[in-house]
Amino acid sequence: MQKPELPPWARAAIYGALGYFIVPIDAIPDFLPVTGYADDLGVLALAFATVSRYIDDDVRAKAKAKLRQWFGPAPAAAEKAEAR
Repeated sequence: MQKPELPPWARAAIYGALGYFIVPIDAIPDFLPVTGYADDLGVLALAFATVSRYIDDDVRAKAKAKLRQWFGPAPAAAEKAEAR
């Protein structure tokens, strides 16, 4: 969302997906086994597919830095897997 070159339609897709998760009335209620979360997963996948071409190495680095700030350094096993 912080990239200036992100087009308005991509921002709308991100905000729409996030808004869908906080709306109290879902298309399919989440208490139903499996199907309750399928619509949420579909919305998330669609939003990610829509904006994935704008996720570059700079965005990944900023996300990694933010995760380290929030949760601390990654465990050694995760760092080894990430290096591959």
